[in-house]
Amino acid sequence: MPVPDDAASPLHDRLRQALRPALKARDRAAVAAIRSALAAIDNAQAVEAPPAPQARGSIAGAVIGLGAGEAPRRDLSEGAIVAIVRAEVAERRAAAAEYERAGRGDAAARLVVEADVLAAHLAGAPA
Repeated sequence: MPVPDDAASPLHDRLRQALRPALKARDRAAVAAIRSALAAIDNAQAVEAPPAPQARGSIAGAVIGLGAGEAPRRDLSEGAIVAIVRAEVAERRAAAAEYERAGRGDAAARLVVEADVLAAHLAGAPA
């Protein structure tokens, strides 16, 4: 189950709210960075699903019951979400340095822009 909106992180909310304007502006770097950060947060919230009950009927292996295929999500603190986004920024900056050393300035510049987009959303986040 998704985290209720009243318990959501301010940073997570800022990222979600920033996605639509970035899409409308067709800002590929911002869209890629924000989607990647949101996916990293969603992955961190994921928990291993319990084994689903098996149906006894004509469809072998089918799950039964309302929501049988859903699993609750882990609640992350604001600090954990900030750490995830900081790791995304650091990962992009490190990859940009590698691309720069390999003579791929275009790819390095794109990653630096993505890192800057995420860093801008970190402004004001707890340390």
